[in-house]
Amino acid sequence: MARASAERKASSGTGSNDLADAVQMVMQLMAIPGRSGEEGQVADFICQRLLDAGVDPSDLVTDTAHHRTPIRGQTGNLILKLAGTQRGPRRMLSAHMDTVPICVGSQPERKGGLVRSKNPATGLGADDRAGVAVLLYAATEILRRGCDHSPLTFCWFIQEEIGLHGARCVQKGLLGRPKMAFNWDGGAPHKLTIGATGGYRMAIEVRGIASHAGGAPEWGVSAITVASLAIAQLHRGGWLGDVRKGRQRGTSNIGVIQGGDATNVVTDRVVLKAEARSHDPAFRQRIIEAIHGAFEQTATRVKNVAGSQGSVQIDGHLDYEAFRLAKDHPCVQTAAAAVRSAGFEPETAIANGGLDANWLIQHGIPTVSLGCGQLNQHMTSEALDVVAFQNACRIAMKIATGDPSA
Repeated sequence: MARASAERKASSGTGSNDLADAVQMVMQLMAIPGRSGEEGQVADFICQRLLDAGVDPSDLVTDTAHHRTPIRGQTGNLILKLAGTQRGPRRMLSAHMDTVPICVGSQPERKGGLVRSKNPATGLGADDRAGVAVLLYAATEILRRGCDHSPLTFCWFIQEEIGLHGARCVQKGLLGRPKMAFNWDGGAPHKLTIGATGGYRMAIEVRGIASHAGGAPEWGVSAITVASLAIAQLHRGGWLGDVRKGRQRGTSNIGVIQGGDATNVVTDRVVLKAEARSHDPAFRQRIIEAIHGAFEQTATRVKNVAGSQGSVQIDGHLDYEAFRLAKDHPCVQTAAAAVRSAGFEPETAIANGGLDANWLIQHGIPTVSLGCGQLNQHMTSEALDVVAFQNACRIAMKIATGDPSA
């Protein structure tokens, strides 16, 4: 909470009423339900606003990413390509359309300089409808005002919140080969996120032997016992939570445990979901190996009276790889110049969570992420700093047009 308050103070520059339409637009967007895989209504809203602003329908396409994501969603990534009115490398602006489930039912209400959900049981959905609105504002303003600009691509991604799947599965050929990208997500508008950690996810299945828990517990092998001992071993060894081994750092978590149907049965199956993160791929692999080792070793130690034991199967995949851009990279310098021209001093940061930028980097597109004034994301106390959001809109216009006076 203290960090969020400090970030709000740092991001709140001099606001004005010239972005009232943008504020109204973000209020409407935050009220639209659209968790991961259910972004259809959000995409429809964006399309209608773009068409109203005069976009050529042939410049607006939806890819088929949702046919390759874990969730067969309602829509793919929404992509708008604008031919440049002046020469220059293509720039891409991006944000994600989905919100976390807690934001379904949001009732945005503005009080003073902040917007929160009037519904106390929900988050606001500013993560990342504020980013969606920033892009939509920039695109519609360029169309209506006839601003000069180099070639531009606007991309609204799907399914970011469940693993960056929209950015991972985007049809690169539809993006127009941008030379650099700018991604709007959480935080203050002057904060430039130039690097992020890499994440690996695991599904762990522990198999035991069922038996009557009252009549013959000695014949059973409890999958719950195996899983519990493995988790305890990881905790004792310092391989859970904030993982530090010398100068190497990472994180890990077991976030889901499912198993068992009755207390009178020795549970024979437990499914767990875990993750490991680190900016260092080699150290992240050490964390993964520690998790594998703990479960595999524990499975051999828990036996029934006949000497039988359970088994463990672990399936994992890389969600996204870590990246870090140099501070003198042209993409970073472009974003920093736009922030300065808006009256702020840019602040570079490295994220310990994943961003769509992780996959854009993997696709060969250097990407800097900027914030839009979101506070306390993924919480019922989530809020949007209106002035910070307006400043994000101004910065996006400067990046899109390359005009410091925009």
